[in-house]
Amino acid sequence: MPLEPALAYLRGAASRKLPPVAIIFGQHAFLREYVLDSVVRAATRDGCQYRGFQIGAGDDYGALLNELRAPDLFAPKLAIACRVLRSKRDRSDDAEPADSRSPSAGAGSGTGEAALIAAIENARGPGHLILLYEKDNAPAKVRRAAEKSALLVECRRPFDNQIEQYVQVFAHSLGLKLTSAALDILIARHGGDLAAAANALAKVTIFAEPGRAVQPNDLDEQGARRMPEAFELAESLARGRTSSALAQLGRAIALGRDVFEILGVEIIPTMRRMMIAASMLASRKSPADVAAAMGVSPTSGLATRAIEGARRLGLPRLERAYWRACKLDADFKNGQLKEREEALAGLLLELMESPN
Repeated sequence: MPLEPALAYLRGAASRKLPPVAIIFGQHAFLREYVLDSVVRAATRDGCQYRGFQIGAGDDYGALLNELRAPDLFAPKLAIACRVLRSKRDRSDDAEPADSRSPSAGAGSGTGEAALIAAIENARGPGHLILLYEKDNAPAKVRRAAEKSALLVECRRPFDNQIEQYVQVFAHSLGLKLTSAALDILIARHGGDLAAAANALAKVTIFAEPGRAVQPNDLDEQGARRMPEAFELAESLARGRTSSALAQLGRAIALGRDVFEILGVEIIPTMRRMMIAASMLASRKSPADVAAAMGVSPTSGLATRAIEGARRLGLPRLERAYWRACKLDADFKNGQLKEREEALAGLLLELMESPN
């Protein structure tokens, strides 16, 4: 198969059939790793089980070749990835014993590069051999052997006019669609640093809404990518913003906030304030009286949000949800409930769903 640039391979990776052998090399370290990950994922989607090897200075290909030759009873299809380090010298028969070069030795019976080349030429599947050379070029003999049927991917440094195309490929592989403004910001911020651009897009997937194009504020460190501030969730809860509350809950957990903290510091105190407000409003007390009972100013956001939530939800519903939240808190602490995130999301949905 002809040599392919990394960009051309990545554009068509999702729709192409992976050949038995893939060889990756080139100047750009991040692109080499990205292409390797793409090839391995394609092979595992095809039902292969992954095996990894590393060849450095003084190592031969014996273990790799044994894995290729020996059928696996539990994994008939293998994706064998071998990383050849820069320290590995390019000698055709490196570390190959003398008896493997004798006429009685069959092709591929050795452990050096000649045996590897024979394995490449004879590869027919159903598994896959993936070689990644941490060098600008793969050995010439290996390339010649692979040209007949293997995938050859060269990872060169991108030209300026290719950076936009690479960013689009990274976004597409993550299921993201970029607006033109978001694309411009990514390129302006990271330039030719493809690793940083790919990392920024990977972070966006933590909170991205399916089907919604990525906007510039989604890429802002001070915007949606940051961890939600304390009490943002409580405010969404009090104001009845179901989708915002669930999104903030998911993002806070994904970025490291503890479920105990969210329940005990935000949700239960918010529900308690709304219960106080609902009880006093049912007794025909004024908003000023409610604020005084809470020990805050009548213009305080805590009081106004509690009153708003109390009027919207009503005392009976708040009481049921409050006692359920207290039981969740106890179950969490006693270790009786394992699916904590799901239980907390269920509590929010039950509290904020529209009454029948």
